[in-house]
Amino acid sequence: MTKEQKNEAIELLKEKFNQYNNFYVTNTDALTVEQVGKLRRACFSKNVEMKVAKNTLIKKALEAIDAEKYTGVYDSLNGVTALLFSENPKDPALIISSFRKDANSEKPELKAAYIDSDIFIGNDQLGTLKELKSKSDLIGEIIGLLQSPAKNVISGLKSGGSTIAGLIKTLSEREG
Repeated sequence: MTKEQKNEAIELLKEKFNQYNNFYVTNTDALTVEQVGKLRRACFSKNVEMKVAKNTLIKKALEAIDAEKYTGVYDSLNGVTALLFSENPKDPALIISSFRKDANSEKPELKAAYIDSDIFIGNDQLGTLKELKSKSDLIGEIIGLLQSPAKNVISGLKSGGSTIAGLIKTLSEREG
């Protein structure tokens, strides 16, 4: 690889890291060419971009953006590395888990994940990453929680209007 090609690869990686708030660093070392193709297709179907790059180029791209921000990721840059970029932080974890189940294998191995400025290190974090809730899921839950008290009051007014009126009358008679 010429110096110019390396610089182009670094620029391309910088664009991807700037474009996405979430990326996974995986080890695809033991996968066959056919399996890598299958993994790429699974990623494509879920709008997850998969890029294979040299570890030194990945590190240079991350350092060029913000050396401190990605410090926790650097130690995972060894062996054969495939990067999975996604808008939804949960999708790559689901793809990896599903792929492993179908292939009856422990590969691809999760080396690290960078999710909205949080870093998850190690293959044992895959279960945690599969359980992550997306921003829209969390917003939906919050809206549901906020609507719940209002719905209870409204249903109480609808179902027991005469009961509430009787309660108010009793309370007003006590005071008088």
